[in-house]
Amino acid sequence: MTMRTIAAIAAAACLALGAGRGLAGETAAVRSAAGPLEVTTVARGLQTPWSLAFLPDGRMLVAERPGRMRIVSTSGEVSEPIAGLPEVHARGQGGLLDVVLGPDYARDGSIFFSFAQPTGVGARTAVARARLDVERSRLTDLRVIFAQNEDPPSNNHWGSRLVFARDGTLYVTLGDRYTHRARAQVLDSHLGKVVRIRPDGSVPPDNPFVGRAGVQPEIWSYGHRNVQGAALHPATGVLWAHEHGPQGGDEVNRVLGGRNYGWPVITFGREYVTGFKIGEGTERADVEPPRHQWTPSIAPSGMAFYTGGAYPQWKGDLFVGALRGSMLVRLELDGDRVVREERLLTELGKRIRDVRQGPDGKLYLLDESEGRILRLDPR
Repeated sequence: MTMRTIAAIAAAACLALGAGRGLAGETAAVRSAAGPLEVTTVARGLQTPWSLAFLPDGRMLVAERPGRMRIVSTSGEVSEPIAGLPEVHARGQGGLLDVVLGPDYARDGSIFFSFAQPTGVGARTAVARARLDVERSRLTDLRVIFAQNEDPPSNNHWGSRLVFARDGTLYVTLGDRYTHRARAQVLDSHLGKVVRIRPDGSVPPDNPFVGRAGVQPEIWSYGHRNVQGAALHPATGVLWAHEHGPQGGDEVNRVLGGRNYGWPVITFGREYVTGFKIGEGTERADVEPPRHQWTPSIAPSGMAFYTGGAYPQWKGDLFVGALRGSMLVRLELDGDRVVREERLLTELGKRIRDVRQGPDGKLYLLDESEGRILRLDPR
């Protein structure tokens, strides 16, 4: 083998490594109503990234749906998988899902994550609490604090976003598991619900159904299909969430305690194969109407209210990632009303799985299509 051949092989190896974990800095120009923007690749080489959480020092904690969690440095270096995670049912839409820091992370290092938990019969959405040892890249003191009370064999519609309320309670969004959609209207089931628990998994005494016979006391709201985006309104502290419809009827909702959100009885959605309307209509007096809906579906995922200063014209707006729609949606609000929609990043054609505001006041996105973390920079 000649020296020239060896050099060529070495160069190719370097390029291959560069295309994998840790290469950052690639940019792409995109348009917006506020002017041109630049999308910067912060890190790449992730496999089906599902959720992103910022550590206090600016590093990022990323959950990959196949069942791995990694730490990404501010320069884009991706760690080896964190040790100590539980077994994950990584099939269909299931796997390792959301991850958030606990309210007392600075004191106790606690993180919370949701995952598809195998049960031997089927699997269910569960939530675990653990202590993150960043330097040793491992989890300790892991404990499952909540699990759905049913474990059907379906591999779709797990939810699942985690949002801490201002009072320290934890909202958990739970899917209807697709073939069990009727259970979203039944209060003895966790399927198709948003639940509210304390950080230790116990039930807050002011939950809306506490004390009612035959009702799961963790339930906060019901009639949901598959909620994959949730965030607190920055002014009111009320939980907002969006959920997937089938061929139509993706919804943005203000999620209030004790309310029914309709699925599968009141919906804009239609059946996949036949196109027939689902349920009895699009509104009913006892069902909370959506604040916004998409027909046809954009398959929303990830959600963040913008409160930073990097894009002052967007302060207070709601941002939603889209999978099937391959874009980032900006919703302009007037109080609790959605008054305008803008579709961003359509030029890129990427499945946006999660949306988070970083400590620098910029928006960060998970590109599921290419396993990247993206940052939106004003130009």
